[in-house]
Amino acid sequence: MSTFIDKLSHIAKKNNSLVCIGLDPDPERFPEGIKGTEHDIITFNRAIIEQTSDLTCAYKLNMAFYEVQGPRGLEALEATMHAIPDDIVVIGDAKRGDIDNTARMYAKSLFEYYRFDAVTVNPYQGTDAVQPFVDYEDKGVFVLCLTSNPSAHEFQHLKNEGEPLFLRVAQTANRWNSGGNVGLVVGATNGSALGDVRSAVGDMPLLIPGIGAQGGDLNMVVKHGLNSNGGGILVNSSRSILYASSGPDYAEAARQAAEELRNQINALR
Repeated sequence: MSTFIDKLSHIAKKNNSLVCIGLDPDPERFPEGIKGTEHDIITFNRAIIEQTSDLTCAYKLNMAFYEVQGPRGLEALEATMHAIPDDIVVIGDAKRGDIDNTARMYAKSLFEYYRFDAVTVNPYQGTDAVQPFVDYEDKGVFVLCLTSNPSAHEFQHLKNEGEPLFLRVAQTANRWNSGGNVGLVVGATNGSALGDVRSAVGDMPLLIPGIGAQGGDLNMVVKHGLNSNGGGILVNSSRSILYASSGPDYAEAARQAAEELRNQINALR
């Protein structure tokens, strides 16, 4: 059985890339000529994919940017997934988390209907909210651990038996990882705390948003995030790549931004 980790390892090596591109379409920011057209999201995403698919190891689709458009947005989501080459990892950024019977339905939807290779989940409700996702042993499950948003400290840095809560989340996720398909979401703006997480979880994959528009430090990410094999991170960039240009050359500009990020990461490895 081919697993999420197998697929990620293969494409990261093939494309020599630890870049994850967030396909989070905002029609208000689309170039003239696409904005307001019937299939604007699909047109925009396909052009980005065509220009960047040899530079990335994964695409991350944040469900909110599709759900907000109603049925047409979900149709665009499915069309976007069909446009992504089969060997590239596709992550559903859904941040689901609910009681076990509801979590089973979320997991079935994301893994069986939408066919994501991996999803993001919220661990706040504990093991029974995460286990239905982990039970899909060939799929990846990225557990929210330490995020980049300004108010993350309100909960994530609270001390629990002398340790910050985010480290307890990392340690618990490590226990959930008996099948080798669990990873963590750790924001790029957290600097050396990333190293504490890496030390707690060994070679577990880390999905790292916050580079680019959110101001994350790429040098710190690579320094503290790489695993013992010199990989194990998916450095996500969304707006800085998608909207590198607001003109008709947006797809070519996205390629240039993605290539620059890939080269910067590889130079620091």
